[in-house]
Amino acid sequence: MNLMTSNSSSNSAPLLQVRNLRTSFNTSEGKFAAVNGMSFDVNYGETLGIVGESGCGKSVSALSIMRLVPNPPGLIESGEILFEGVDLLKLSDKEMQSIRGAGIGMIFQEPMSSLNPVLTIGRQIIEPLGVHLGLAGAAAEQRAVELLDMVGIPDARRRLNDHPHQLSGGQLQRVMIAIALSCEPKLLIADEATTALDVTIQAQILELMKSLTSQTGTALMIITHNLGIIARYADRLNVMYAGKIRESGAAEHVYMRPSHPYTVGLLNSVPRLDRPASERLDPIEGEIPDPMNLPQGCAFQPRCRWRVDECEDYEPALEQIERRQMVACFAAQQVTESVGVAWE
Repeated sequence: MNLMTSNSSSNSAPLLQVRNLRTSFNTSEGKFAAVNGMSFDVNYGETLGIVGESGCGKSVSALSIMRLVPNPPGLIESGEILFEGVDLLKLSDKEMQSIRGAGIGMIFQEPMSSLNPVLTIGRQIIEPLGVHLGLAGAAAEQRAVELLDMVGIPDARRRLNDHPHQLSGGQLQRVMIAIALSCEPKLLIADEATTALDVTIQAQILELMKSLTSQTGTALMIITHNLGIIARYADRLNVMYAGKIRESGAAEHVYMRPSHPYTVGLLNSVPRLDRPASERLDPIEGEIPDPMNLPQGCAFQPRCRWRVDECEDYEPALEQIERRQMVACFAAQQVTESVGVAWE
């Protein structure tokens, strides 16, 4: 099977197409769907942001794409994950290994737990170079030095002999980026990649990822709960809640004219410099629903100030409301009319 193609951004089809993805977990209390019918695309060279509260299914969707959901207790029950036209869910484990790293790279949230503490940094960078590119010896070591230089690690050749505990958190995350980009993947997934870092280092890492992906033409998928990160770096945005995408569109357009009450709630929860310092934040009322016992109809309706009768009985479908925006809400028009202008 031809897993990887030489196709580039000239291809009119998206690089990644996720269709009706459903990933569930079996627990002592029963089974629940962490991702429940999720569909989205990632185009060549673009940056897609996925945002939502903890527990909404962001990380599980990324692990599903990489086929890294632990089984048991997790299981990808249904759907399609098409990477350059190939359904990753139909590949064997060995075939999937050729995709990880070479086709899709991933940066995890906590580098200290993602890197092997007993192996040197150089060994961990060189390993994927040998597996996917066939590099060994001096050639692999030189490539590892180039990668560390590329991500801004000083004295790169000496650092190859260091172990993870000898580097700072910011340096470790740079090493993770180097490993993820080592085989020049066409898609890079950053799963809360800067959450554990302080604000200054966080900004440096994000600028580095954006710069490197722009240089290489790699598509970037940023998973975060930080709306500021999405506003600065993402071309498009998916807003997730209770395992589903509730709003999707061009990031700037969604920020300026949000059409789902949950998106509005997220935006209202963030301090803004263009508003009086005395103005209080407007938090989302209530709590995230128990995934084992979701409410009937729209999962957000118990917390929604715009809910209508249909919300309690039916699950709204994700529908296009404008050329560059989709929303799953029966009251989308009222929401847009009420708050959209205020964000312009």
